Amino acid sequence: MNDQLLELDDELDNGEGSEELFERVNMTVDKGQEPIRIDKFLMARIENATRNKIQQGIEAGLVLVNDKPAKSNYKIKPLDRIVVFSNKNPENHEVLAENIPLKVIYEDDDLMVIDKPAGMVVHPGCGNYTGTLVNGLAYYLAEDKENITDPVMPRMGLVHRIDKNTSGLLVIGKTDQALNHLANQFAEHTTQRRYIALVWGDFEEDEGTYTGHVGRHQRFRKIMDVYPDGDYGKEAITHYKVLERFNYVTLIECRLETGRTHQIRVHMQHNGHSLFNDDTYGGNRIVKGTIFAKYKQFIDNCFEIMPRHALHARTLGFVHPRTGEQMHFESPVPEDLATVVERWRRYIAGSKQIQVP
Repeated sequence: MNDQLLELDDELDNGEGSEELFERVNMTVDKGQEPIRIDKFLMARIENATRNKIQQGIEAGLVLVNDKPAKSNYKIKPLDRIVVFSNKNPENHEVLAENIPLKVIYEDDDLMVIDKPAGMVVHPGCGNYTGTLVNGLAYYLAEDKENITDPVMPRMGLVHRIDKNTSGLLVIGKTDQALNHLANQFAEHTTQRRYIALVWGDFEEDEGTYTGHVGRHQRFRKIMDVYPDGDYGKEAITHYKVLERFNYVTLIECRLETGRTHQIRVHMQHNGHSLFNDDTYGGNRIVKGTIFAKYKQFIDNCFEIMPRHALHARTLGFVHPRTGEQMHFESPVPEDLATVVERWRRYIAGSKQIQVP
C-alpha cells in the first residue's frame, strides 16, 4: 500500500459537527497484502510511529479492524479496513498566532463558544496554514501578545468543526479535562445541534429523517457520499423540519443525531435537495425552476449576495464539563443568508400576485 491510500482527516474541511476529530488514519489493505502483525504493518505506514506506541493504542482500543477493536497479535488480511484513532487533539501542534477578530459569545476558565463567520477555515492544513480560527485562537489565548513572533502551542482544543463556508457556533475546550468531557458528549450524541439550511426543492412532509452511512466518495476523495447501512462509511442521522416553503427552495432546520463530515450537505444532496449555492454538491446551479432570463437573473443575484452554501449552525447545547450545568447558545442567522431568504419571500409573493386574476 502506498501513502496515497492513507485517508487523513486533514484532506477535508471537517464537516458539520464532525465527531471524527480524533480519527488519524483510515485505510483499506491491498488485495495482495501478505498476512503480518498489525503493529508491524502500521509502523511502516504511520509517520513517527513506534511499535510501543502502536501497541499501547491497540490495548487502549484505538485501533479498529473491520469496525472491531484489534488485538496485538492480529495478522492483517487483504481488504481489511483499518481505522487508527488518537486521544490527542490534532490541533495541539505549533501554529502561527495571528491577530484575527473572533466573535466570542461565551468564555470561562474551561471553555469558549465562538460564532464563526462563513469563509473562515477552522484549522490549519491543506494549504490553509494562516488565517484560520485556530491561528486566531492562538493569539487570543496568548499571555504576551506583543512578543508573539514564533509559532506557538495553543492552549485549547477543538471539540468539533464546521466547514469553511458554514457559519455558526463552535465550542472550544481550554483544558484537557474540558476537552475530553466535551468530546465524549459529542461521541455519545448527547449534545444539541440545530442548523438552518436553504435547500433546493420542496418536501412532501413537514418533517422527516435521513439516514444512510456517510463516507468518502469512492472515486472523488475530497467529497463524501451516502452508502447503504453497513456497507461503507459511518452511520449518519439527520432530522429535518420545514420552516418555510418557497416552491423552488425550502428553508429547513436540521438536527444532527450524528456528526459526520459534510453530513447535512451530502444527506440533502443524496435526497434531491442540494444546499442552495453549494458548489461541491451541485447546488450552485438552477436545480428547480425555469431557465427563463428573469428567474435566472434572480438566482444569480442570490448567489452573488451569498457566495457560499446556505448553512448556518444556529444552536448548540451541551453540559458544562465542570459545573454540570446545561448550556445553550444561539446564533442569529447571518446577514447574507437572511437577505437571500427575504429575497425569496418577495419573489414568491410577487409570483402569486401575478397569477391572481
